[in-house]
Amino acid sequence: MTVQDEARDSTEDLEVWIDQDLCTGDGICAQYAPEVFELDIDGLAYVKSADDELLQEKGATTPVPLPLLNDVRDSAKECPGDCIHVRRVADQVEVYGPDAD
Repeated sequence: MTVQDEARDSTEDLEVWIDQDLCTGDGICAQYAPEVFELDIDGLAYVKSADDELLQEKGATTPVPLPLLNDVRDSAKECPGDCIHVRRVADQVEVYGPDAD
């Protein structure tokens, strides 16, 4: 079973963050999951808190709501900058994104 399969089969909490140094500003993530991602005035994507607040600190994380997991996963897969990282909260293992196994 791959790490991705484990993430799909698991009810463990996941979080997502964006590496703004690699963000190309295409906005694909905000199209897939506008509840989780937003482009700021600097043209880069950021994650949003559960309260819909833009988190502009580098490396800021936000929980991935289970109903949005597929949209967040697709964002990570389609991102041209390979800058979206989805990891398990418990052990910080990346399950979707450029560093996933």
